[in-house]
Amino acid sequence: MENGSPFTHLDSKGQAHMVDITEKQITSRTATAQSIVSFSAESFNKLTEDNPKGDVFAVARIAGIQAAKRCAELIPLCHSLALSNVSIDFNLLPDNHQVQVLACCKLAGKTGVEMEALTAASIAALTLYDMCKAFDKGIVIEHTCLMEKTGGKSGHWQRTSL
Repeated sequence: MENGSPFTHLDSKGQAHMVDITEKQITSRTATAQSIVSFSAESFNKLTEDNPKGDVFAVARIAGIQAAKRCAELIPLCHSLALSNVSIDFNLLPDNHQVQVLACCKLAGKTGVEMEALTAASIAALTLYDMCKAFDKGIVIEHTCLMEKTGGKSGHWQRTSL
Protein backbone atom coordinates (compact mmCIF):
# COMPACT_ATOMS: atom_id res chain seq x y z
CA MET A 1 0.00 0.00 0.00
CA GLU A 2 1.31 3.41 -0.90
CA ASN A 3 0.71 4.82 2.59
CA GLY A 4 1.31 1.69 4.67
CA SER A 5 -2.43 1.35 5.40
CA PRO A 6 -4.58 -1.52 4.14
CA PHE A 7 -7.18 1.15 3.26
CA THR A 8 -6.12 2.45 -0.15
CA HIS A 9 -8.58 5.34 0.03
CA LEU A 10 -6.97 6.79 3.18
CA ASP A 11 -3.75 8.81 3.02
CA SER A 12 -0.90 8.64 5.54
CA LYS A 13 -2.89 10.97 7.86
CA GLY A 14 -6.00 8.78 7.67
CA GLN A 15 -7.86 11.24 5.48
CA ALA A 16 -10.00 10.13 2.55
CA HIS A 17 -8.47 10.57 -0.89
CA MET A 18 -8.87 9.29 -4.40
CA VAL A 19 -6.24 6.70 -5.32
CA ASP A 20 -3.78 8.06 -7.89
CA ILE A 21 -3.79 5.68 -10.86
CA THR A 22 -1.73 7.90 -13.17
CA GLU A 23 1.25 5.54 -13.36
CA LYS A 24 -0.71 2.28 -13.48
CA GLN A 25 -0.67 0.18 -16.63
CA ILE A 26 -3.74 -0.21 -18.81
CA THR A 27 -4.93 -3.82 -18.72
CA SER A 28 -8.09 -5.67 -19.66
CA ARG A 29 -10.25 -5.91 -16.55
CA THR A 30 -13.51 -7.65 -15.74
CA ALA A 31 -15.64 -8.08 -12.66
CA THR A 32 -18.75 -10.15 -12.02
CA ALA A 33 -20.99 -9.53 -9.02
CA GLN A 34 -24.24 -11.04 -7.84
CA SER A 35 -27.29 -10.25 -5.77
CA ILE A 36 -29.88 -12.83 -4.77
CA VAL A 37 -33.51 -11.70 -4.64
CA SER A 38 -35.84 -13.94 -2.60
CA PHE A 39 -39.61 -13.92 -3.13
CA SER A 40 -42.59 -15.71 -1.65
CA ALA A 41 -43.73 -18.68 -3.76
CA GLU A 42 -46.78 -16.74 -4.95
CA SER A 43 -44.73 -13.68 -5.92
CA PHE A 44 -42.10 -15.77 -7.69
CA ASN A 45 -44.87 -17.32 -9.78
CA LYS A 46 -46.32 -13.91 -10.61
CA LEU A 47 -42.91 -12.67 -11.63
CA THR A 48 -42.02 -15.66 -13.78
CA GLU A 49 -45.43 -16.68 -15.14
CA ASP A 50 -48.10 -14.00 -14.77
CA ASN A 51 -45.71 -11.05 -15.21
CA PRO A 52 -48.34 -8.37 -14.46
CA LYS A 53 -45.98 -5.47 -15.14
CA GLY A 54 -44.68 -6.52 -18.54
CA ASP A 55 -41.02 -7.33 -18.94
CA VAL A 56 -39.81 -6.74 -15.39
CA PHE A 57 -36.41 -8.23 -16.22
CA ALA A 58 -35.84 -5.81 -19.11
CA VAL A 59 -36.45 -2.85 -16.80
CA ALA A 60 -34.09 -4.29 -14.16
CA ARG A 61 -31.43 -5.01 -16.81
CA ILE A 62 -31.48 -1.42 -18.09
CA ALA A 63 -31.40 -0.07 -14.52
CA GLY A 64 -28.34 -2.21 -13.73
CA ILE A 65 -26.50 -1.10 -16.86
CA GLN A 66 -27.32 2.54 -16.15
CA ALA A 67 -26.13 2.16 -12.54
CA ALA A 68 -22.76 0.71 -13.59
CA LYS A 69 -22.20 3.68 -15.89
CA ARG A 70 -22.97 6.11 -13.04
CA CYS A 71 -21.06 4.39 -10.25
CA ALA A 72 -18.60 7.26 -9.78
CA GLU A 73 -21.52 9.61 -9.13
CA LEU A 74 -22.79 7.38 -6.33
CA ILE A 75 -19.59 6.25 -4.58
CA PRO A 76 -17.45 9.31 -3.84
CA LEU A 77 -13.92 7.96 -4.37
CA CYS A 78 -14.59 5.78 -7.43
CA HIS A 79 -12.93 6.83 -10.68
CA SER A 80 -15.08 7.69 -13.67
CA LEU A 81 -14.60 4.79 -16.06
CA ALA A 82 -15.23 4.28 -19.76
CA LEU A 83 -16.85 0.86 -19.54
CA SER A 84 -16.61 -1.19 -22.72
CA ASN A 85 -19.35 -3.64 -21.74
CA VAL A 86 -21.95 -4.19 -19.03
CA SER A 87 -24.14 -7.27 -19.02
CA ILE A 88 -26.90 -8.24 -16.60
CA ASP A 89 -28.22 -11.79 -16.47
CA PHE A 90 -31.01 -13.29 -14.38
CA ASN A 91 -30.95 -16.91 -13.29
CA LEU A 92 -34.21 -18.24 -11.94
CA LEU A 93 -33.84 -20.48 -8.89
CA PRO A 94 -37.39 -21.88 -8.63
CA ASP A 95 -36.68 -24.34 -5.80
CA ASN A 96 -35.90 -21.38 -3.52
CA HIS A 97 -38.20 -18.79 -5.18
CA GLN A 98 -35.13 -16.68 -5.94
CA VAL A 99 -33.61 -14.75 -8.79
CA GLN A 100 -29.82 -14.53 -9.03
CA VAL A 101 -28.77 -11.25 -10.60
CA LEU A 102 -25.34 -11.46 -12.26
CA ALA A 103 -23.68 -8.25 -13.41
CA CYS A 104 -20.47 -8.29 -15.45
CA CYS A 105 -18.47 -5.16 -16.28
CA LYS A 106 -15.48 -4.92 -18.63
CA LEU A 107 -12.96 -2.33 -19.75
CA ALA A 108 -9.37 -1.73 -20.70
CA GLY A 109 -8.12 0.65 -18.06
CA LYS A 110 -5.96 1.52 -15.07
CA THR A 111 -8.37 0.49 -12.33
CA GLY A 112 -10.79 -2.34 -11.70
CA VAL A 113 -14.51 -2.52 -12.27
CA GLU A 114 -15.57 -4.32 -9.09
CA MET A 115 -17.57 -1.38 -7.75
CA GLU A 116 -19.36 -0.96 -11.07
CA ALA A 117 -20.36 -4.65 -11.12
CA LEU A 118 -21.51 -4.53 -7.48
CA THR A 119 -23.51 -1.37 -8.14
CA ALA A 120 -25.10 -2.88 -11.24
CA ALA A 121 -26.14 -6.07 -9.41
CA SER A 122 -27.50 -4.05 -6.48
CA ILE A 123 -29.57 -1.67 -8.58
CA ALA A 124 -30.93 -4.43 -10.81
CA ALA A 125 -32.00 -6.29 -7.65
CA LEU A 126 -33.57 -3.14 -6.19
CA THR A 127 -35.44 -2.62 -9.44
CA LEU A 128 -36.88 -6.14 -9.20
CA TYR A 129 -38.03 -5.19 -5.70
CA ASP A 130 -39.56 -1.96 -6.94
CA MET A 131 -41.40 -3.69 -9.77
CA CYS A 132 -42.82 -6.37 -7.42
CA LYS A 133 -43.37 -4.52 -4.13
CA ALA A 134 -47.05 -3.90 -4.86
CA PHE A 135 -47.79 -7.59 -4.33
CA ASP A 136 -44.86 -8.63 -2.06
CA LYS A 137 -43.46 -6.37 0.66
CA GLY A 138 -41.40 -9.26 2.07
CA ILE A 139 -38.88 -9.51 -0.78
CA VAL A 140 -35.33 -9.94 0.52
CA ILE A 141 -32.13 -8.92 -1.29
CA GLU A 142 -29.03 -10.70 -0.01
CA HIS A 143 -25.65 -12.12 -0.86
CA THR A 144 -24.52 -9.12 -2.89
CA CYS A 145 -20.87 -9.90 -3.49
CA LEU A 146 -18.04 -10.00 -5.95
CA MET A 147 -17.93 -13.38 -7.68
CA GLU A 148 -14.87 -12.94 -9.90
CA LYS A 149 -12.42 -10.35 -11.16
CA THR A 150 -9.61 -10.38 -13.68
CA GLY A 151 -6.83 -8.01 -14.67
CA GLY A 152 -4.67 -5.51 -12.90
CA LYS A 153 -1.78 -6.10 -10.54
CA SER A 154 -3.69 -8.58 -8.37
CA GLY A 155 -4.72 -10.68 -11.39
CA HIS A 156 -7.49 -13.24 -11.30
CA TRP A 157 -9.65 -13.82 -8.22
CA GLN A 158 -12.73 -16.03 -7.91
CA ARG A 159 -15.10 -16.63 -5.01
CA THR A 160 -15.04 -20.23 -3.87
CA SER A 161 -18.06 -20.15 -1.55
CA LEU A 162 -20.67 -17.83 -0.07
